[in-house]
Amino acid sequence: MPKPLTDQEKRKQISVRGLAGVENVSDLKTNFNRHLHFTLVKDRNVATKRDYYFALANTVRDHLVGRWIRTQQHYYEKDPKRVYYLSLEFYMGRTLQNTMVNLALENACDEATYQLGLDMEELQDIEEDAGLGNGGLGRLAACFLDSMASLGLAAYGYGIRYEFGIFNQKIVNGWQVEEADDWLRYGNPWEKARPEYMRPVHFYGRVEHTPEGVKWVDTQVVLALPYDTPVPGYRNNVVNTMRLWSAKAPCDFNLKDFNVGGYIQAVLDRNLAENISRVLYPNDNFFEGKELRLKQEYFVVAATLQDIVRRFKSSKFGSTEVVRVDLSTLPDKVAIQLNDTHPAMAIPELMRILLDTEHQTWEKAWDIVTRTCAYTNHTVLPEALERWPIDLFQNLLPRHLEIIFEINRRHLERIANLYPGDHDRLRRMSLVEEGDQKKINMAHLCIVGSHAVNGVARIHSDIIKATLFKDFYEVDPHKFQNKTNGITPRRWLVMCNPGLAEVIAERIGEDYIRDLDQLKNLLEFVDDDSLIRDIAKIKQENKLKFSAYLEEHYKVKINPNSMFDVQVKRIHEYKRQLLNCLHIITLYNHFGIHVLPYVFLHFSQAAPGYHTAKLIIRLITAIGDIVNHDEVVGDRLKVIFLENYKVTLAEKIIPASDLSEQISTAGTEASGTGNMKFMLNGALTIGTMDGANVEMAEEAGEENLFIFGMRVDDVDAMDKSGYDAMEYYNRIPELKQAMDQIAGGYFSPDQHDLFKDIVNMLLHHDRFKVFADYEAYIKCQDKVSALYKNPKEWTKMVIHNIAGCGKFSSDRTISQYAREIWGMEPSLERIPAPDDPRQ
Repeated sequence: MPKPLTDQEKRKQISVRGLAGVENVSDLKTNFNRHLHFTLVKDRNVATKRDYYFALANTVRDHLVGRWIRTQQHYYEKDPKRVYYLSLEFYMGRTLQNTMVNLALENACDEATYQLGLDMEELQDIEEDAGLGNGGLGRLAACFLDSMASLGLAAYGYGIRYEFGIFNQKIVNGWQVEEADDWLRYGNPWEKARPEYMRPVHFYGRVEHTPEGVKWVDTQVVLALPYDTPVPGYRNNVVNTMRLWSAKAPCDFNLKDFNVGGYIQAVLDRNLAENISRVLYPNDNFFEGKELRLKQEYFVVAATLQDIVRRFKSSKFGSTEVVRVDLSTLPDKVAIQLNDTHPAMAIPELMRILLDTEHQTWEKAWDIVTRTCAYTNHTVLPEALERWPIDLFQNLLPRHLEIIFEINRRHLERIANLYPGDHDRLRRMSLVEEGDQKKINMAHLCIVGSHAVNGVARIHSDIIKATLFKDFYEVDPHKFQNKTNGITPRRWLVMCNPGLAEVIAERIGEDYIRDLDQLKNLLEFVDDDSLIRDIAKIKQENKLKFSAYLEEHYKVKINPNSMFDVQVKRIHEYKRQLLNCLHIITLYNHFGIHVLPYVFLHFSQAAPGYHTAKLIIRLITAIGDIVNHDEVVGDRLKVIFLENYKVTLAEKIIPASDLSEQISTAGTEASGTGNMKFMLNGALTIGTMDGANVEMAEEAGEENLFIFGMRVDDVDAMDKSGYDAMEYYNRIPELKQAMDQIAGGYFSPDQHDLFKDIVNMLLHHDRFKVFADYEAYIKCQDKVSALYKNPKEWTKMVIHNIAGCGKFSSDRTISQYAREIWGMEPSLERIPAPDDPRQ
């Protein structure tokens, strides 16, 4: 079998990624050597690979800085409306290669490092992933930043600079074990500390109502130190800013406020303040009500709003004086987007600033807040919705609790006027939930305090209007919108799958990278034998390359001619990794010589405190232990669980995948973005009509996806009539056999009852109705297998899918946010490069 071309070799023949040419290779080499000289410690004469990486990163960063400065000057002089994207997560991954792609520097850097005797891919592999997110929410925020810069929007991402990102996952004896992700231990060449913009953030204390106004006094102060990271647009010379806050104790921390009496103890206690930005909470779609988490949420909001007000007041046609003293025009110049409820405290905090600092009336302040803020909902799962205990609020943020109570009083007064006597509606719509412990419903706060509320796929937006937020929709239908998620084609095609990017560019030109709708032009070539051959060849090369990667890094040998059936998801019962497991066991039980060779690849992490999720990982590894060592099936059936899923690993596996598993119970997955990444990279989808799958089927044609199972209406009907798992268990022999094997210890011979909790859940407490879709799923998998045996027809279906991806660019999503929520107009214009004459 021929050895596949490396990406480095492939780059030499790719135009789509090398528009810069090699004319500046000499300058790059000079700058590289200069940075290397200053990187090395004086008493060390031999450079390490890490030294070479930092030298290359700083060389590329030089090309960013001039554009970054000019972009900010451009915004300062033009005074556009600015959008602030507030998110507790930004799952950025690596920066070096993405920056080279967006600045058209990759070929020149590749040639320069080659002439210096270095391998650029080896240097890229040294970079740590910036894993400041758990999954879809944080990765979406990262794609949005790329699109906002590529569309020339004056945009800022605001979040927390976690010292430790998403944990490193190890699989030890089949179980997940977590280790700290010390991603900053070698430094981060892409960030710049900005101590001149440090801001105080207050906690605790008490509220005084005085004739001069309300005062929040006797607070503890934590300082927010900003670190700025440049975010380059795609070849338009725009470089926006992601500003992440790090918590620092003030110099007098504890000496004055705590009166602990000992200098050493006072210095040690600084950690209490600085813990705020220490670690990312590792929960995805699960709310954990801890004081530190609420501190994080308020910390990022309080620091960010001070920054927003400062920039608003000082930004007017290049004037350095404070020219805006009145915040009444704030909504004309500022849009704040709340990425889920995590930054919901922006609403009462902006009210506090307007009332207590700016001395606005309540009515004026509330008008400003609601016209400035907008809210994106990401889930309908009740366990994921944030509800903070009032006692915690009273202790930590007493002034904000007063403001929320007043927001709620006025809100309920309005509802009572609209629906006289409807006390149940008042209870349902209140921001304060009654019960043994009173709680603040943060989603309700977001809806009441925003002018726009959006879901992230059409079906999800319809569900929240019909169920979760039905009462609010009936009162304010104009607030509710849909903004179907998207992905950036720069990272998720041009960067991670250069071969496919070039094959597409050869047929339809290179403009599709900034206008993904042009992919529909591929339909003209759907019967073109040369395109079918080229796409199949690229897929096989990617599979060979990934197989080699697995063998080198995981010591796992797989057959690259197998079908790669892949499920990349955080482990959660609603995502139904268990349905996938039941198919694997069923296939194994009926495995014959005629069966297609399969490799089942699982990439997933479980929240550390989520017992069932960890047990699901153990089940997957246990099935792999049995299947992978069965001499009868040999290399024709493999089950691989790859540990420590990060963005960088996704960039390797997604281009190599044949089948993408999107099998959540209909009505539970808000959107998904992994489904779009697989589709764009030439994998076919087996999935339910859930989340963005619905729109993917519309765009590519439902006949070009493998759709199975219950629809939302079917699930609702079953909820009303009752779901009886035992009926399916007793009726379907293959299902019963698989469950009996799990229950009887076939996959855990040393501990027969290891999976009793999973068995009990599936048979008696399964909210997500795995058995109800089992038969349809198995039949659909049979269709997949039959089509895969016909490579030409399979690849034609792949072309239909790629051609249908245009809608799923984050450029389209952000254009809709800009026009329909933020009141801004995207632009594809280039601003002058640093060495161009100023206009």
